[in-house]
Amino acid sequence: MLIDATRTPAREIVFDTETTGIDPGSGHRLVEIGLVEMVGRVETGRVWHAYFNPERSMPPEAQAIHGLSAQFLSDKPLFSELVDQILEFIGDSILVAHNAQFDMGFLDHELGRCGRAVLGNARAVDTLALARSRHPGSKHSLDALCTRYGIDRTHRIKHGALLDAQLLAQVYIELTGGRQIGLDLTQASCAQPEVAAQARSGPIIVQRPVRPARLHAADPLELERHAAFVARLTDPLWQEA
Repeated sequence: MLIDATRTPAREIVFDTETTGIDPGSGHRLVEIGLVEMVGRVETGRVWHAYFNPERSMPPEAQAIHGLSAQFLSDKPLFSELVDQILEFIGDSILVAHNAQFDMGFLDHELGRCGRAVLGNARAVDTLALARSRHPGSKHSLDALCTRYGIDRTHRIKHGALLDAQLLAQVYIELTGGRQIGLDLTQASCAQPEVAAQARSGPIIVQRPVRPARLHAADPLELERHAAFVARLTDPLWQEA
């Protein structure tokens, strides 16, 4: 059972995977993963991304989705060669994915093949379930949610794990309360870990120079024109008893 995503953990990893198919139990493998770090629902700018050699052929229907051919992946590292880096980046953080059971299933399958402990769904937040709960009867694909929330996806030609994880991070913010959670930091500020750390520890104090007061008094000519205008008014309200 997936956890309640209304909680706000200090650090979350939004991630996406690309695979050779839909069922790891049928011999399908993970070929790409993209991880995006968020702290206090603010992207820190830290990401982790890699392609993997699946040690098998690539079905045409899968390649049509992500564009990754067996030839392209043939010289990429095995998952087992990078598993330590993946686990170090993830740490003990909550994992956020769209249709999390699918992505967690492939990630756990690859971990099991390496003799590592699986992560399981207990630490997963499923944005698909969140979207279905918040927008019943609507389309809940990543594309549809980007359109709903006005998130630019014009550069998304095919599925890609890192790009999709970055888009999903923005969708996740909207699904869980919007930009106010992240103090509405600018994109440039969010890319700096020290700014994100400051946002976690308390309000951000911005020092601005004090501007001298501007004079707004009317000049004599303006006062004269105003008096002439008022004199032409017939039965003004302020003269009523």
